[in-house]
Amino acid sequence: MLDGILPDSVLLPIKNKVGLSSLNEIRLRADKPILLSQMGQKYFLSENGRTRSYNEAMFATSSMIEEVVFRASECSIYSVNEQIKKGYIATPNGIRIGITGNVVEEGGVVKTMTGFSSVNIRIPHEVRNCSLKAYSCIVKPDGVLNTLIISPPGAGKTTFLRDFVYQLSERNMPYNALGLDERGELNIGRGLGNYADIISFASKKIGFENGIRSLAPNIIVTDELSEWEDVEAVKFASNCGVRILASTHSDSIESFLQKAAFKELIDENVFKRYVVFSMREGPGTLEGIYDENFSRMMRW
Repeated sequence: MLDGILPDSVLLPIKNKVGLSSLNEIRLRADKPILLSQMGQKYFLSENGRTRSYNEAMFATSSMIEEVVFRASECSIYSVNEQIKKGYIATPNGIRIGITGNVVEEGGVVKTMTGFSSVNIRIPHEVRNCSLKAYSCIVKPDGVLNTLIISPPGAGKTTFLRDFVYQLSERNMPYNALGLDERGELNIGRGLGNYADIISFASKKIGFENGIRSLAPNIIVTDELSEWEDVEAVKFASNCGVRILASTHSDSIESFLQKAAFKELIDENVFKRYVVFSMREGPGTLEGIYDENFSRMMRW
C-alpha cells in the first residue's frame, strides 16, 4: 500500500517491525522525528520499529518529504495541483496525504504550494461490520433515515460510512447509492457494494447536482461536510427526496450544535439520526446515537 510512496529507509522498518494492519497515520516533518499513530497511541519510528524514545527516533528531512510528494503524484506535481491547492494528494488505493508548505496565492486564490515542509499519510482501513450496532437505528421499513456521522479526525467516520452502505448491499437492499468520493477515500477495499455509483474528486455542489440529475440515486453518501456550500447541497438533495448519509468533524454533540453552518439543517430536522464517535478507546469508539431532537437513543 505504501510501496512507491515512502523511501525504503522509512518503509522497511514500518513494514517489517511495525506492520500496517493497525497503523493509522505516518507524519513526516522536516528535521523532526517521524511520528506514527497506531490505535490512538503516538510513537516515534526507529530503525527497530516503534519507540517512545526521542533519542532512538528516525528524523525526516526536507528531501525525504519532497520525495514523498513527488512519488505520490506519480512523478507529476502538475497533474495533482488541484488537490495540492486544497492541501492533500489522494492515491488510487485510498491513502490521503496531507501536505504543508508555502502557499502561493494570487488575488486571494490559491495557485499552488511549494517548499513542502511536512506530510501526514493517512492509511485507510476496512473494519468489517463496524456499522452494525447502529444499523437498526438508521434503517427503517420506509427506508434509510438521513444520518450524520460526527467525530473528530481519524475516529472512524469514513470507515463507518463505507461499511454501512456495504451492509445494505449485503442484505440485498437495492437502493441506488451514489458515493461522492471527494477525496478518494470512500471507494476502497470492498467499496460501497453492488448498488453504488461513484463520483470521485468533484466538489459536493457539482457531485450532488450532477449525480441527482443523471443517476437518480435513492441515497447519497458523502464525507466531511464543512462549508456553507456543502450544507446547501444537502438541502437541495433532501428537497429532491434523496436520503443522505454524511459525516462532519466535531468532538461531541455539544460542539456540533455550535456550528453555525448547520443551523438550518438542525432547525429543519433534516437529519433524523446522529451517530457520534470518539477516540476515547481508540478509533471507532461509538459514544452514542441520537434522534433529530438530540435525545440519546443508545449509549455504550
